[in-house]
Amino acid sequence: MKEAAVNMPTLKLVSFQGEEIGEVQLAEEVFGAPVHVPAMHQVVVAQLANRRRGTHSAKTRGEVRGGGKKPWRQKKTGRARHGSNRSPLWTGGGVVHAPKPRDYSQKVNKKVRRLAIRSALSLKVRDSLVTVVDAFELAKPSTKGIITFFTAVGARKPLIVLPHTDETVSMSARNVPGAKVINMGNINVYDLLNAGTVVMTPEVADRLGEVYSG
Repeated sequence: MKEAAVNMPTLKLVSFQGEEIGEVQLAEEVFGAPVHVPAMHQVVVAQLANRRRGTHSAKTRGEVRGGGKKPWRQKKTGRARHGSNRSPLWTGGGVVHAPKPRDYSQKVNKKVRRLAIRSALSLKVRDSLVTVVDAFELAKPSTKGIITFFTAVGARKPLIVLPHTDETVSMSARNVPGAKVINMGNINVYDLLNAGTVVMTPEVADRLGEVYSG
């Protein structure tokens, strides 16, 4: 029996001037996988929780200094009864259920994280929100140059994924509203879903296909 042909996702390859110069075939397992919404939700929640420092702190009534003496006698004053001026009812008193430092971090299994990244990449490809550029032809940092490229390819709120750190691209995009530049090793579900358009080079597309397959 003949094996069924694998329909690999194909995207246009564009130049830095925004012109179509070819096609790029993407790994089906990574860019054409079923979209698993629960996995993406779990990873995004964990990612945002892990950003919290958890250093908030306030004093309860037992930790506020003072308040040892009863403000006034119990009865026959015409005022409400109080035992301490450090009660949460008083100005300068303690806080009810005061927040204390805690660890908000959540653990996510490696398989779930990989599944979520594959789902996010596949979702972007399905919605035609991935642009593959041959190279960023910038001799020096140029905000105008990279904005011209974004306009030519119709990229909004772009996320640029690079194979390695490139200060020229990073400095060019840092003043573009909504734009963000990350290394391929720092790719994450939150940034993928938060971006309007994902921009990457063929090298990044190939490497992601190798790393997240299977």
